[in-house]
Amino acid sequence: MGLMVGTVFGMEPGGTSAGAPITSLLLTAGVNETSGLDCRDVCNLNVSDRCYFIQTNPNCRRAGGYLDYLEGIFCVFPHSLLPLVITLYILWLLYLFLILGVTAAKFFCPNLSAISTILKLSHNVAGVTFLAFGNGAPDIFSVLVAFSDPRTAGLALGALFGAGVLVTTVVAGGIAVLRPFVAASRPFLRDIIFYMVAVFMTFLLLYFGRITLAYALGYLGFYVFYVVTVVLCTWIYQWQQRQSLVYSVPATPELVSDSQDDQVSSNTNSYDYGVEYQLLVAYPETTANILAQALNPLDFRRWRNESAYWRTLKVFKLPVEFMLLLTVPVVDPDKDDRNWKRPLNCLHLLTSPLFCVLTLQSGIYGFYEIGDLVPVWAVVTIAGSALALVIFSVTSNSKTPRFHWLFAILGFLTSALWINTAATEVVNILRSLGVVFRLSNTVLGLTLLAWGNSIGDAVSDLTLARQGYPRMAFSACFGGIIFNILVGVGLGSLLQMSRGHPEVKLELDGLLVWILAGALGLSLVFSLVTVPVQCFQLSKAYGICLFLLYLNFLIVALLTEFGVIHLPSM
Repeated sequence: MGLMVGTVFGMEPGGTSAGAPITSLLLTAGVNETSGLDCRDVCNLNVSDRCYFIQTNPNCRRAGGYLDYLEGIFCVFPHSLLPLVITLYILWLLYLFLILGVTAAKFFCPNLSAISTILKLSHNVAGVTFLAFGNGAPDIFSVLVAFSDPRTAGLALGALFGAGVLVTTVVAGGIAVLRPFVAASRPFLRDIIFYMVAVFMTFLLLYFGRITLAYALGYLGFYVFYVVTVVLCTWIYQWQQRQSLVYSVPATPELVSDSQDDQVSSNTNSYDYGVEYQLLVAYPETTANILAQALNPLDFRRWRNESAYWRTLKVFKLPVEFMLLLTVPVVDPDKDDRNWKRPLNCLHLLTSPLFCVLTLQSGIYGFYEIGDLVPVWAVVTIAGSALALVIFSVTSNSKTPRFHWLFAILGFLTSALWINTAATEVVNILRSLGVVFRLSNTVLGLTLLAWGNSIGDAVSDLTLARQGYPRMAFSACFGGIIFNILVGVGLGSLLQMSRGHPEVKLELDGLLVWILAGALGLSLVFSLVTVPVQCFQLSKAYGICLFLLYLNFLIVALLTEFGVIHLPSM
């Protein structure tokens, strides 16, 4: 590709000009000519022409987020500062990882646990519904954007396959390494069989190269059938447990109850999320003191006793934790007051919806003007302020209201959007780095984009496992990817069909797409065979084997991309 682009623009492969200036050619050709070029081709142009190429090529536009990292590299900063810009991007990438970790550990997972407790859901049901929804937000948004353009619909499927291989090997293996546990046999077999059917359906899409309306509706219907099956299986299991208690039948190893798992998890997950936010001096419980204490992310007593490394990391976390405390409510069923902070919770009725409308689709909906007069964010501000005043007037500081459980749902949605916002920026940075280092779309999809889209899954699932919920996290590995494939492809196809396309045509990217599909199927078959052989005991050895499987997949995929592995010429 680089040689072809250099020939078209009168350049040698190294990028030196051999004819007319590139800028004049681009200006003469216009946007229609540059729109057919891949964004990575910018590195084959002269330094003076790269900014114009980035600004006029639709393939270089970001799918979402707030910062345009490609324009920052090629337009804002001079070329001589490229190493410094890349270094800054990597530091910002690490800070985004920190944001994802704090959000998942202290806000997303506690609210998920609270919702599961309030609704009396088993870990398996919570994993394939609420956690799958939260983890799948970055993937779903990116897939919908990809499916909006017929030229990138095939890339969306490739990214979903790459993320599926990553989650079912690296994330699932990480859960087994962090906290070995006994998997529930029937939920595990159910999830992996449904996943294999979803992968087979997608394999058929790749084979036929198109998606019809019936197939898109079938994807969505199959996910609804999956959720209904999970609910029915859980109800049947609980009924069998009650019958075994009535007839005094001892529980078998296959029937490890969710209540026992909940008890173990509650003992393991004994970290008090409010301890870190306590003030050193006890003040009278006035409204102002409650608000100040609730918004304080620093425990001065712990600060004096911790190491210099912890203090340094805490300094970087303080702004993030403060913003999260200000915008995300947390409900804790293990506390007597369920973490009811009257002034802060009332303030959340304003800040949480306002944060949601300003981050959903990068704030596009928030600045939409109703009747060309009032923006949506102003309406949300007025409505949130009025509701906060009403709740503040009818509640007290000492008594938790009955409707406090609704704040768990609000906190779950807000923290999911925090994860989605940070993950979107991570994906944009990784994509920009891929352009700079001249990685192809295929490699970008199965590595950087797959890693970026799976950050939410990895952080949330591994955090749940570390806090004592390995069964829920392991279930979410399969439930989340099933959600991404079925709902992402189904909704994405319907979105494109709603714009006048009778069907979605897929443009396959050679042998590597089939390697992606084969690797995902191989990882599922490996788990389907080895886990029952181990009596559903997920050990560290099982996790290490999954790591090695993913490493071998990467090696084969890269060798295929660079032509070392290829189909024989016909």
